[in-house]
Amino acid sequence: MQDNLTWWRGGVIYQIYPRSFMDANGDGIGDLAGITEKLDYVASLGVDGIWLSPFFTSPMLDFGYDVSDYRDVDPMFGTLDNFRALLAKAHALGLKVMIDQVISHSSDQHPWFQASRADRTNAKADWYVWADPRPDGTPPNNWLSIFGGPAWTFDPRRRQYYLHNFLTSQPDLNFHNPEVRQAQLDNMRFWLELGVDGFRLDTVNFYFHDAALTDNPPVPAGSPKTLGAPEANPYTWQRHVHDISRPENLDFLRELRALMDEFPGTTTVGEIGDDNPLERMAEYTAGGDKLHMAYTFDLLNAPHSPAYLREVIERFQRLAGDAWPCWATSNHDVERSATRWGRDEDPVAYPKVMLAMLFSLRGSVCLYQGEELGLPEAEVPFERIQDPYGKVLWPEFKGRDGCRTPMPWRQAPQGGFSPVEPWLPVEERHLPLAVENQQADSGSPLAATRTLLAFRAAHPALVDGDLTLVDVGEELLGFVRESDGERLLCLFNLGDRTLSTTLPHAGIPLQGHGFVSALDGDILTLPPYQAAFLALDH
Repeated sequence: MQDNLTWWRGGVIYQIYPRSFMDANGDGIGDLAGITEKLDYVASLGVDGIWLSPFFTSPMLDFGYDVSDYRDVDPMFGTLDNFRALLAKAHALGLKVMIDQVISHSSDQHPWFQASRADRTNAKADWYVWADPRPDGTPPNNWLSIFGGPAWTFDPRRRQYYLHNFLTSQPDLNFHNPEVRQAQLDNMRFWLELGVDGFRLDTVNFYFHDAALTDNPPVPAGSPKTLGAPEANPYTWQRHVHDISRPENLDFLRELRALMDEFPGTTTVGEIGDDNPLERMAEYTAGGDKLHMAYTFDLLNAPHSPAYLREVIERFQRLAGDAWPCWATSNHDVERSATRWGRDEDPVAYPKVMLAMLFSLRGSVCLYQGEELGLPEAEVPFERIQDPYGKVLWPEFKGRDGCRTPMPWRQAPQGGFSPVEPWLPVEERHLPLAVENQQADSGSPLAATRTLLAFRAAHPALVDGDLTLVDVGEELLGFVRESDGERLLCLFNLGDRTLSTTLPHAGIPLQGHGFVSALDGDILTLPPYQAAFLALDH
């Protein structure tokens, strides 16, 4: 594990969804004390840090992404003292701690919004995005909410509409107001002074809107739709040029970076959902004066062929300059990768080679809880669905609950997560894949994760080296990672049949990564779901 001011560059960050990680107080909901209890396990993986999804005071209509107090812990998860204990334990184990910041919008229960909606003249009147109706009473423009329907809700007190890119209970803050920007920077300073090592920034390209409220144009026929929402959602029918990713955002990101620079060794990773996500990632992380890193939905979507992966890598390299990506194949918002990509593949072998590929890309990595176990997407019956997103678009889109079910620790009732029925059901198919079972299995995805992360840490080229794609045929993915004194050829067979290729470079096969291959002269043969790493002459 890296322990320096740039630990994040090439670092591996383990994402924890607090509601579903470990229930320490027996109420069926995960909490901060439960996370603290399991930090030894997280450290044993070989990751550099953790990212905690929101645990702030919230009415929980979007499970914490609707914040009503940015500086306190929701009683559901514990107290600020519980968080301090978690922070101390993580740091003692050598783990950095990053926390979510959801600053583009708040809960409608936040005191700021309660004041803002009272009338048009109060001190917070301009802290949210308010607009008059059109003459016929309809919303001010055609902008849509990601969660369905118009992005505007009428408030009878002000006789105006307010903007919400998500639920009606998540009004958007007005970042054109400098007081709002400063208030959110002050909220983040609170956590930095408490000792956190960085922030994951929710919807980082949503902070500003076009002040003229210009209608969004439709997506031209045949053009690709946004990756940030399912195709069943009308949100994907618009080009999002006026409601998000506005140029003013760059100046705010510079203000945020100036704050982070007051706390050496801290970092930021931004979530980017955009029509042109890789372009935005490059724009937001280039130059060393904005975000440290960002991630997009390019690897959080359905396409995953070697050709697609090559195209994503090539496009990012072309756009990137000095930008730094953070790659993820699963998180709390998308179908788990073992199902989304591996639905028709070997359920044990595929997750292992997919992680080998992920851990070998140039950039940092976010690893979602349970991904190291190869967990498939859980099936949650409609009557147990919690996610409002899923309730609106069911059955074409079943929401995000299937990737948020409780972590299986033991093959026992409730998976060892809780002594009572949890907030989401434990998936029966997850129980044989529980941590306790995989600890004793040297061929398990968990064992492979530890082996791969140790292998990555031992090879500087894999941590922060340059990447050059190589041609090894259509069905394989191959690239060279190179840093001072080390060049590695990395090859991946993500499919179910044996493949051979003529090596573009002569190299010596490395051991210690857990995969098998055969080299005969310059012909390398990779069995199904295998990877190879070869040391090349510098």
